[in-house]
Amino acid sequence: MASHDLVIIGGGPAGYAAALYGASAGLDVGLVEKNKLGGTCLNVGCIPAKELLETAHVRRTIMHAAEFGLNVDEPTIDMTVAQERKQGIVDKLVGGLASMLKGRKVTVYDGVGTLGADRTVTVTGADGEATELTGTHVALASGSVPRTIPGFDFDGDKVWSSDHMLSLDHVPGRVAIIGGGAIGCEFASMLVDLGTEVTLLEAMPRILALTDEDVSKAVSRAFSKRGIDVKAGVAVTGHEPHDGGTTVHFGDDDSVDVDFVCVSVGRRPYSDELGLDGTNVVTTERGFVEVDEYCQTAEPGVYALGDLIDTGQLAHVAFAEAILAVKHMLGENPLPIDHSRVPWGIYCNPEVAFAGLSEQAAKDAGYDIIVSKHRYAANGRAMIVGDTEGLVKVVAEKKPDGTGGVILGVHMVGPWVTEQLGQGYLSVNWEATVDEAAQFIQPHPTMSEVFGETVLSLTGRSLH
Repeated sequence: MASHDLVIIGGGPAGYAAALYGASAGLDVGLVEKNKLGGTCLNVGCIPAKELLETAHVRRTIMHAAEFGLNVDEPTIDMTVAQERKQGIVDKLVGGLASMLKGRKVTVYDGVGTLGADRTVTVTGADGEATELTGTHVALASGSVPRTIPGFDFDGDKVWSSDHMLSLDHVPGRVAIIGGGAIGCEFASMLVDLGTEVTLLEAMPRILALTDEDVSKAVSRAFSKRGIDVKAGVAVTGHEPHDGGTTVHFGDDDSVDVDFVCVSVGRRPYSDELGLDGTNVVTTERGFVEVDEYCQTAEPGVYALGDLIDTGQLAHVAFAEAILAVKHMLGENPLPIDHSRVPWGIYCNPEVAFAGLSEQAAKDAGYDIIVSKHRYAANGRAMIVGDTEGLVKVVAEKKPDGTGGVILGVHMVGPWVTEQLGQGYLSVNWEATVDEAAQFIQPHPTMSEVFGETVLSLTGRSLH
């Protein structure tokens, strides 16, 4: 039986971050992974999805090249090359991760890890051989898998998951996407830019329902302009497969005939194989592991991280949870994560990025607020790159004089906003006031000037 200071089940962002951070703090770490290091994010999530979105972006740019005086033929797509490029990036990142783990002397065990009593982890390899590990601390980080809905079992033919979509080997003619959240909107954006006819079906009254309403409306308008058939507030009732595709039924009596349907209704925690016999670890009806503000379970010395717990399913949040947990193991009294202020990025076109409270959430929390919005349509850099869709919205407390006080939320939709959120995220998390943030000097011409102008106007004065 091998013994470690920390044993981790799962080699995705939460697991490998805990391993790297723990090892850098001097812990002897054992990491158990049954598939590929890097988990969903590196292999079938963040990285491959954004690479294919970039392929779609390049095609979109070429399609609009004539606006810049460059006359080119309509591009053709070789998905084999696109997939090879995607896989090359994935393989390089996974290889780099393996090298880092080796460099920090993390012991990697191949197999399925199950937790039993007394922080004992049993690793069962592909050959059926079992190895027992014990840890002073154990971190559960087994990640998540795609959810589906009744009547839409994944088969990779008529019904696709996000995993299937990331292995796309051709440009389909027509696709229905069920789910208008982050994943569904990214796929819809990617496919329409590749030349596919897309129908986006969402049960909630609007797509991107967790974002600020102005952001959601801006994306919906932009999608419609680009030819995506957005249908919100509709329930999907089933589908009828046929030669060459399937017919998806939704609403009262509507349907759409497509090559296949992609179900993008989120991901569920993958707690199926964790064991947990003889422990006090508690899972909810939805499969999440219950933890406290330090990611501790009810079992002494056992933590749970990432998609396995009911927090934002974001790789960077998993990183933060891993650091938090390791610091807590070491008795460093870390500050818990405020999940209402973490940064979010959605990589459709137009991009979405936000941190903090939406306008409605701030009102619901009882704040007296003031809101400012500025659009990219008047921004010089946005005009230069030919991408002026979207806006920046800042939500702040209202001072007695009617101007803005503490910044509560920053919401962006438009070109490159996932790269622009930094100063908005810092403003929200440092509880900066409008007057403080307005003193930042924005370089010209840049997209970031829209944030500067939005904050400046909340002081009661503005330039443009």
